[in-house]
Amino acid sequence: MSEKRRDNRGRILKTGESQRTDGRYLYKYIDTFGEPQSVYSWKLTATDSVPKGKRDCVSLREKEAEIRKDLEDGIDAVGKKMTLCQLYAKQNAQRGNVKKSTQKQREQLMEILKADKLGARSIDTIKPSDAKEWAVRMKENGYAYQTINNYKRSLKASFYTAIEDDCVRKNPFNYALNTVIEDDRKPRIALTEEQEEKLLSFVENDRTYRKYYDVIVLLLKTGLRASEMCGLTVSDLDFENRLINVDHQLLRNKEVGYYIETPKTKSGIRLIPMSEETCQTLQKVVAERKNIQPIVIDGYSDFVFLNQKGYPMTGAYYTSTFGNLVKKYNKSHKVALPNITPHILRHTFCTRLANKNMNPKSLQYIMGHSNINITLNLYAHASLDGVKAEMVSLIA
Repeated sequence: MSEKRRDNRGRILKTGESQRTDGRYLYKYIDTFGEPQSVYSWKLTATDSVPKGKRDCVSLREKEAEIRKDLEDGIDAVGKKMTLCQLYAKQNAQRGNVKKSTQKQREQLMEILKADKLGARSIDTIKPSDAKEWAVRMKENGYAYQTINNYKRSLKASFYTAIEDDCVRKNPFNYALNTVIEDDRKPRIALTEEQEEKLLSFVENDRTYRKYYDVIVLLLKTGLRASEMCGLTVSDLDFENRLINVDHQLLRNKEVGYYIETPKTKSGIRLIPMSEETCQTLQKVVAERKNIQPIVIDGYSDFVFLNQKGYPMTGAYYTSTFGNLVKKYNKSHKVALPNITPHILRHTFCTRLANKNMNPKSLQYIMGHSNINITLNLYAHASLDGVKAEMVSLIA
């Protein structure tokens, strides 16, 4: 009968356990993929003390218990030790064919993770409290609530991949962000009809901003996203049938300059009917273009909305310009206008049609919403005047 193996304190060592000459304990085992693995510790049991000058650590027996549980549950002992940065990179590699804007967001989040202490942590050590502390740090570093929420959603998706791959059991990012930091997003409010009239009247008569009158009218009458409007070419305008073809958007960034992308979702590909006013305005814009440059962007040319040099306009330019426009208006008027962006004008268009009880599915199509709930939410935000008018008509 062979003698039991013992450590330097005379304690019997279990199968797979051993003690090195330097006093450190070793446990060898076979992982779920049939590969040999090893873990080390200066302590055999939790009550042991570490040798002088060594950092305290989890005991070998505690590690063994965790390993046995992982093996029983089929957890990948190697995969669970990848860092959060590695997990996020792995998740992104599984879906590489994405839009430039999505790729840019991925790069930004990766840089954030690399700079934050959570990025280097192994995923099996990240708890919900760690993920919540990360959100708080993001807020303290000046990131907006929506940005943090978008990044949290990406990390939550990454952890679901880890769960499916049997690397971890739980998702530490599966929490509501507004339970951790304040949701300080301002609700998107449509312009009232009075505000719309004041805006158009001011722009039409202002020497500086009158050149943007047609653009504002078109955004209010079509519900186009600014990037979709900027991407319109003459061939997208069917004046005979009075239809606007929307199947791409024009974007621009410092790295690549102008570039074309498909709409945000497949639902964004649509045909928008032109009203008489819209038709006339678009014909006017096309006819009055100047200094047209022979520019081709990803196969698209002959753009409708051009700057003074003859190059395509961008949504960011309109956002900045509308902000300055409102500042000028508010300096000379007692009743101020709210903040106005191209998206506020799109929101106003959609709200107008919702208040007029347009069929929700038809409105969803015109807006290019991927989810009917986005459209239906506008019906729940009807104006007081609209509610009054509807009540009168129904009661009468």
